[in-house]
Amino acid sequence: MFRKLIDNNTLNDWTSAALAAAAFMLLLLALRWLVLHYLKRVAKSTETVIDDFLLDVLSATRVLLVAAIGLYLGSHFLTLPASLEKWVDRIFIIALILQLGFWASRGLIFWLRYHFSRGEEENQGARAMTLSLLSFLGQVVVWVLVLLSMLDNLGINVTALVASLGIGGIAIALAAQNILGDLFASLTIAIDKPFAIGDFIILGDEMGTVEHVGLKTTRIRSLGGEQIVLSNSDLLQSRIHNYKRMNERRALFAIGVTYDTPAEKLELIPELIKQAVAAQTDARFDRAHFKNFGAFSLDFETVYYVRKPDYNVFMNVQQAINLKLVRSFAEHGIEFAFPTQTLHLNHNAAPAPALAGVNKPTGTFKPASTPA
Repeated sequence: MFRKLIDNNTLNDWTSAALAAAAFMLLLLALRWLVLHYLKRVAKSTETVIDDFLLDVLSATRVLLVAAIGLYLGSHFLTLPASLEKWVDRIFIIALILQLGFWASRGLIFWLRYHFSRGEEENQGARAMTLSLLSFLGQVVVWVLVLLSMLDNLGINVTALVASLGIGGIAIALAAQNILGDLFASLTIAIDKPFAIGDFIILGDEMGTVEHVGLKTTRIRSLGGEQIVLSNSDLLQSRIHNYKRMNERRALFAIGVTYDTPAEKLELIPELIKQAVAAQTDARFDRAHFKNFGAFSLDFETVYYVRKPDYNVFMNVQQAINLKLVRSFAEHGIEFAFPTQTLHLNHNAAPAPALAGVNKPTGTFKPASTPA
């Protein structure tokens, strides 16, 4: 085949083919540079997305494609054997398919970044997690299609290959169902977004801040500092408490005062509690009531809301409320209750009657004299 190629073409033919290939390459490279330069200038002066999209996609144009087009056009100046001409066409089409794969991959990533760049600032962790996962899965799909197209262009029966891969895929799926379960669970997390990177979550006995969401596992940093690794499928089967998405934190606390507190002061206590809560800028008062008669105290129950979900803010607010109540109660002479027991002795009670059949002691009891 190569012998025929050499014999059927003269030196002038080879020179013409080489010059034509080089000229086409230079022309295509210059055209690529001009188009990208124009798109960069347009993208800076406009706010539309189309020019940014075209600039990003066309910048993925490989020199491989330029070389393939130049060589393919230069080969038309030569007399090629039928078998070699067929392979030249196939190689050229494969180069085009590869370039289409680069363009599609770059376009997919650009669209995903643009789509997930819009949104609120606090959802940045969720967007980054979803973007990473969908970019990976999208590129897998793109390059699988590119590979199948290349094999089909080479004359391989893709239908039979896909069917055999399907049978093998079933066997692999049965053998690796736990891994696939975690993979689909990660896709569910990316789409449904029950939590995001940076969220503080509680599931079962575990709690911590989400650090990483992978294809198989999710990693959270516990309050103790250690990293907890959980499989995605197990994680989605648990009840997740996401404290990062809490708009307000409901707080409930109870206090008790002594039983000898007058009724007038008992009526005043809910107002004192309301004033203590209202004095905090990050708190919203809900209610305060004389709830019940305790074992050693008169109990009051209070409910308020902290406007920020941060636990440190909640503790600061509760501390300020407690300190203000201590000062207010001291000013009004109200005492906090503490566990006490009162024993009442009745000195005037009659002696208990003697039981039948029980002998009474005889004699006179005399107290012992104190020694001098």
